[in-house]
Amino acid sequence: MKTRSQTQNTVLYEVNIDFDEASKAWRQNKKHLGNCQYKYVCPYEKKDGAPCGKACYKQSQYCWTHTR
Repeated sequence: MKTRSQTQNTVLYEVNIDFDEASKAWRQNKKHLGNCQYKYVCPYEKKDGAPCGKACYKQSQYCWTHTR
C-alpha cells in the first residue's frame, strides 16, 4: 500500500531571480534614510525632465510642493 506522499507527483519549478536587479528596481522610487529605513520620493517631473526626488509628504504620493 502506498502512502499519500508516495502517490503525489512532485513538480519542481526553475526559479531564476536576479536579486541585485530586483533590489535596484525596488529602491528606484525610494530614498534611504539610514538604519534600514526608506521613504518614497516624489515622482513629479520637473521642467528639465528629471524627477523631483524630494521625500513624499505624509500619506501623499507627492512632496509638499507638488501636492497642491
